[in-house]
Amino acid sequence: MTLFVKYDFDLVCKTVVKEQLNLLDIAHTITSLGEIKIHDALEAEKRELLDAALKRYGIQILSNQKETLVERIKHTIDDMLQNTDLRTVKVSSYLSDALNYSYAHLSTVFSESTYTSIENYMILKKVDLVKERICNTDLTLTEIAYQLDYSSVAHLSGQFKKTTGLTPSVFQRIMKNRN
Repeated sequence: MTLFVKYDFDLVCKTVVKEQLNLLDIAHTITSLGEIKIHDALEAEKRELLDAALKRYGIQILSNQKETLVERIKHTIDDMLQNTDLRTVKVSSYLSDALNYSYAHLSTVFSESTYTSIENYMILKKVDLVKERICNTDLTLTEIAYQLDYSSVAHLSGQFKKTTGLTPSVFQRIMKNRN
C-alpha cells in the first residue's frame, strides 16, 4: 500500500526548529520563517548541539551573510506570492524596500549564489503555486491565472510548459489519473 501525504513545509520546518530550541532550553522568538531571535547569548556548545540537531532534519544554520540574504530574498518572494495584495506590486521595489538593499545588489547576490535570477526563481515558485491549485482545487486555469496575476491563460500555460515540459492540461490529466 502506498500513502500520499500533503504537508505544509513551512509549518513542519517551524515546528522542528521550535522543538529543538525548546529541548536545548534556548529562549527564542521565531520572527519569521528562517529568522529566529535568540534572547540570551548562545554558548558555543549549545550552538553546536543545535546545529547538529537541526542537520538531522536537513535544516542548516546560516553563517554566511550572502546565504542569509539569499534566504531572506526567497522568503520575501514567497510571502509576496502568498499575499494577494502584494502580487501586483513591482518585485524590485518591494524587495528593495523590505530588505533595505538596492535591487541591483539583491539581484547580483542572488544570481551569484543560486545561479539563477530572481525572475526565474519567481517563475518557478508561481508554477509551483499553479501545480498546487491544479491538484488541490477545482479552479479553472482562467481563475488560477487571475489569482496569480498572469496576463492570460496563454501566458500561464507558456511559463508552465517551459518550466515543467507539460501543459497545465496534461499535468491536470496526469494528476487526476494518479488519484
